[in-house]
Amino acid sequence: MRDFLPVDVRRREYVISRIKQTYERYGFEPLETPSVENIETLMGKYGEEGNQLIFKILKRGEHEKSGEADLALRYDLTVPLARVVAEYGDRLPKFFKRYQIQPVWRADRPARGRFREFYQCDVDVTGTRSPVVEAELCAAASEALESLGFRDFTIRLNHRGVLAGVLEAAGVAAERHGEALVAIDKLDKVGREGVAREFAARGIPAESGETLLGFFENLPALEHAAEFIAGGREGVSPAEAYNRAALGRLVEFIGEGEAGARGVEELRRIVECAEAYGAADRLKIDPSLARGLSYYTGAIMEISVPDLAGSLGGGGRYDNLIGMFSGRDIPACGFSLGLERIIVVMTERGMFPADLERAAADVLVTVWNEDGFTDSLAFAAELRRAAPGLRVDVYPEADKLGKQLKYASVRGVPFVFVIGDEERARREVALKDMESGEQESLARAHAGPVLYERLHARAARSLPAPASEADGR
Repeated sequence: MRDFLPVDVRRREYVISRIKQTYERYGFEPLETPSVENIETLMGKYGEEGNQLIFKILKRGEHEKSGEADLALRYDLTVPLARVVAEYGDRLPKFFKRYQIQPVWRADRPARGRFREFYQCDVDVTGTRSPVVEAELCAAASEALESLGFRDFTIRLNHRGVLAGVLEAAGVAAERHGEALVAIDKLDKVGREGVAREFAARGIPAESGETLLGFFENLPALEHAAEFIAGGREGVSPAEAYNRAALGRLVEFIGEGEAGARGVEELRRIVECAEAYGAADRLKIDPSLARGLSYYTGAIMEISVPDLAGSLGGGGRYDNLIGMFSGRDIPACGFSLGLERIIVVMTERGMFPADLERAAADVLVTVWNEDGFTDSLAFAAELRRAAPGLRVDVYPEADKLGKQLKYASVRGVPFVFVIGDEERARREVALKDMESGEQESLARAHAGPVLYERLHARAARSLPAPASEADGR
């Protein structure tokens, strides 16, 4: 859990504004829920590891000594959404499309891009099983990341039915599927040997484990098959070719298993819808993707970026979760962007606009002496009225002018108004450009418009030169 200094807050607000604009362009509405939920609302929804990461709140008052918890900080935004849909279903549209950007809490081990308090940016649709939803969520998440400047990301796509089909084909008993999925989800973290040990510890037969690991280790060969498909067919992108090869390999391995075959078909339809959205090249079918949350029932997605351990976001279909609260079968699917990780990557790569580092004020009004204090305050108010949007700061003490100018310089304030006794007597002010050091006297009545003009001129100078044809850009 961290403190956020001004530049951190500006970066956060910049990212959130871009994501909100994108989600609203797809017809999603905002929603907010409390930070605290009843503990029974959260427990049992995130798998065995998730339960251990929930921040519990002990009972208060006379029950405090019991050491029992009845409340908890929310772990994610999906379970609260399910509770809201169950509670307010009659007041919501048939297809409820919402986005929610709020903090969540996990009692996790902190690491690069991993925190105990962090924001999630969720976008969900309830009320339909149509594969259009998965494709739309992938398209919206892709567009949000692209608006922030990301280009080198991939949305890995899989299906719980496909995983079940693969496990069944490998000979894993149905009652061990959950155990096997928890182990498979760690493949990219602990490697083959680590997963094999995990299989053994969870009672997965060695032969079945070897079959599974062999299947997953042979997946890279699909890249070569994709190159062959793309090379032989005009207009077929490498991503499209890879997904075709992956679907073919899944059909071959799974065979006639009902759940697996249905999952493969749903993946095919999602990719088809994503092609219509123009987002298919971002999708990559990855049969090894498991995602540990136990409430997923269908398609699952995760965003991968080179050189980043973990993901920038993920999600999936959870058709049974809302029914846990409402008793009615209400399908749902969602996607979550990890705001903190996005900010970490953007900061390390220098992806934020330069103007986010701007000073907190456009101009500082100095205080010459105690007699001029109220006049300086009145002048600052005049500037704010004359030029709406102008950010005006006032030095809070009567101090040496040199110290006031140094204060403006340290804070990066580009202009300073000096009002000495002589200027005040003539109804004038002196405008000092902190970059050039130049100073000019102005009639007080003209100070606001002149400052506004100087600020616009400076902003124009800082813009990059337009690219020419000769630049090849």
